[in-house]
Amino acid sequence: MAKKTVSTDILLANIIKGIEEVKGNDIEILDLRDINTAVCDYFVICSGTSNTQVNAIVNSVQKMVSKELKDKPWHVEGTDNAEWVLMDYVSIVVHVFQKEIREYYNIEGLWGDAKITSISNKY
Repeated sequence: MAKKTVSTDILLANIIKGIEEVKGNDIEILDLRDINTAVCDYFVICSGTSNTQVNAIVNSVQKMVSKELKDKPWHVEGTDNAEWVLMDYVSIVVHVFQKEIREYYNIEGLWGDAKITSISNKY
C-alpha cells in the first residue's frame, strides 16, 4: 500500500500549530522552493527557553502531525541534549533551538535567499 502523501501546506500548518501549542518562540518559515540547492521546500525554525521546552515543542509537533495527518517525521535528531533538534518531514525540516544555539548557528543568515515569514506569538 502506497503511503498517503500529505499536502505540504497542511503539514506546515500543523507543525506551526504544534509549536504554538507549547508556546515556542520566534517562529520563522523559510521558503526554500526557489533555491536550486535546497534539500526541502521549507525550514521551520523556532526557539525554546530550555531543553525541557525544546523537547516539549518536538513532542507537540509530532503529536499534532500524527493525530491530524497520520504522518511522522522521517528522521529526528538532537533530542538527547535538546539544544538543537532537527525533525525531517522530507518536504519540511523543523529546527527547534535553544535561543543561544540558534543565534550561534544563524540558519536564517545562511539561507539569506529564502523568503522568510515570521509568525508572531499570540501570548
